[in-house]
Amino acid sequence: MGMNSTGGLHSGAPTSTRQEASLALIMQSGVLWLFFALTVCGANFSPPVVKINLDQAPELRWLPLKDLFSKDFLQKAAAQVIDSTVPAWVHQAIKPVVRALERFTPQPYAAEIRGMAASYGSDISDILLLNFAYEVSAFCSSIVAQDTKGKIYHGRNLDYPHNVLKNLTIDVLFIKNGEVAYRGTSFAGYVGLWTGQSKNKFTVTGNQRDKGHWWDNIISAVLLKYSPVSWLVRETLEGASNFLNAVIQLSEIPIISDVYYIVGGVYPGEGVVITRDRSGPADIWPLDTLYGNWYRVETNYDHWLPTPKTDTRREVAMKALNATGQNNINLHTLYQVLSVVPVCNGITVYTTVMSAAAPEEYRTVVRETCG
Repeated sequence: MGMNSTGGLHSGAPTSTRQEASLALIMQSGVLWLFFALTVCGANFSPPVVKINLDQAPELRWLPLKDLFSKDFLQKAAAQVIDSTVPAWVHQAIKPVVRALERFTPQPYAAEIRGMAASYGSDISDILLLNFAYEVSAFCSSIVAQDTKGKIYHGRNLDYPHNVLKNLTIDVLFIKNGEVAYRGTSFAGYVGLWTGQSKNKFTVTGNQRDKGHWWDNIISAVLLKYSPVSWLVRETLEGASNFLNAVIQLSEIPIISDVYYIVGGVYPGEGVVITRDRSGPADIWPLDTLYGNWYRVETNYDHWLPTPKTDTRREVAMKALNATGQNNINLHTLYQVLSVVPVCNGITVYTTVMSAAAPEEYRTVVRETCG
C-alpha cells in the first residue's frame, strides 16, 4: 500500500513508485518523524491524548477520561491490575487502611483521586490502591544520550506485567493558563507519571529499584508521609525551573520506595541516572563525554553491579548504542535501540522518545510488537 496526499493509504502503486514518493516527501519536509511513522510496525499505535486543566478544581481535572474509557471497562481493568498485585483476601482486609490513607494523601492528588472515584462510581480505596499498585511493579529500560553536537536525547521502555495497560495508556497534556505546562505518558486512573517532559527544561523517567512489598510502601506513605515515586516526578515537572533544580528535587525529597530517576536536560552534559534510596540518593551517575561516556543505560539494577545472567537488556542496549554511534544518535535511532529484543520484550507496554530542547518531537508508541 502507498501513502496518498492526505496521509491516508491506497493500494495498487508499484513498489518503486511508493518508495520514491516516500523518500521525496521525507526530503521535502525534513521532518524526521515522518520517517519514524513510516517505519513503526502497523500493529503498534499512538495512545490517545488527554488534556488536564490544572486551573480547574482537582476533583474535575480528570473528567475528560470519561470520553475515552467507559465506567465498566475502567473498573474491570483496574480490578485486573489490583488483583494481580495484591491477593484478593488482602485487598478486602486492607480497605479500611487504604481509606484512612486518603487523609494522609497530599493535595492535589487526594482530590484528583476522589474526583476519579466519584466520576466512575468506584470505591475510593480501589482507586488509591490502584495508584499504589502501579508504584511497585514497573520494570523499565531508560537511556539518556548526547550526540556530537551536544543535543540530549532521552528514551524509555516501560514494562508492566499487565497486558490490559496497553489499552489504558494515555499521553497527558497538563494545561496551565492556556498553555502546556508539562506533559507525560501514564495510564487511565493513575495520577502519577513515570515518563514526562518539561519543555525546554528537562525530561525525566523512573525505573523500579528493589521494589519491596506493597505494605512497606503503604506504611512509609502513612507513617512517614513520604511521596510516591511517580508523584514526585509530576511535582518536579510542574515546579522545577531547570535540569539542575530537577536533579536536586528528585535526589533529595523522601519517597516511599527505592527507584532510579533518569533525567535529561537541554545543554551538553545534562544527563544523569539518580539511584534513590527512600531517604536520599545512593548514587549520582552523570554523562561524561570527555571520557567517551556519551550515554547512560539504566534498567532495574544498580549500574555498579553486574546484571543477572537471565536479564541482558542493559548489555544489549549498550551494544546497540555502540553500533549506532554518537554521530548517528537521534530520536529515530534511539527508538530503534529501544526496539531491539530483549530491550523491548513481551511485557513492554510503551516506548517514549523525547528531547527537552525539541518538545514538539515527544512521541509515545504502544507496543504490540518489537523490532
